[in-house]
Amino acid sequence: MTRKPAEPIYDILREKIISGDFVPGAPLRQDEIARNHGTSKIPVREALLKLEVDGFVTFRKNRGAIVRELSTAEILHLTDIRVALECRAIELAMPNMIEADFETAEHILEDYARQKQTASWSALNIQFHRTLYEPSGNAVLLQLIADIQQRIGPNLRQFVTEISGLERPHSEHRLILAACREGDVPAAVALLRDHILTTKKEIAARLRRHEESVS
Repeated sequence: MTRKPAEPIYDILREKIISGDFVPGAPLRQDEIARNHGTSKIPVREALLKLEVDGFVTFRKNRGAIVRELSTAEILHLTDIRVALECRAIELAMPNMIEADFETAEHILEDYARQKQTASWSALNIQFHRTLYEPSGNAVLLQLIADIQQRIGPNLRQFVTEISGLERPHSEHRLILAACREGDVPAAVALLRDHILTTKKEIAARLRRHEESVS
């Protein structure tokens, strides 16, 4: 099936937003994008409109499109969704976990403890959680979790990592992994829920202080 001209442009722009090449608030100028892709502005506008529907782009009156910035409420709501999805994922995954899964998770935590950069912590955090959820075998659930991470974006994920620091998440990760090794599903789910909700509280407090400082 032949793809519409807007589709590859949509794919490229979406990937740049997800990867952080285009940061929140960055302008997306139709004429510049069209020139870079050797096309007219019509498919570019179609791609931007689809990105708006998917929540990646916002159109400002008389000012064009920008990369969408998440509000405080949206960030906290996405964290609530993480709780529901990830607790279900680990619940489904634990009966299928084997020693190789535990060893992979342990190696990630060892690497995590050695790193000094928050960007590395953020990437390893995602790897650790993904390792625990993959044995669920539920591809749809895993994609939903990945979609949440993409929606949050690398810049916000690093911001969250800076708020949480190293010690608290690392300690909680070890407790979660220990519960998984013991096959204690209720404990693992409870620990994971508390782990994510503690992060939510830290985010809410930091964003509240930020909003107060600029008001």
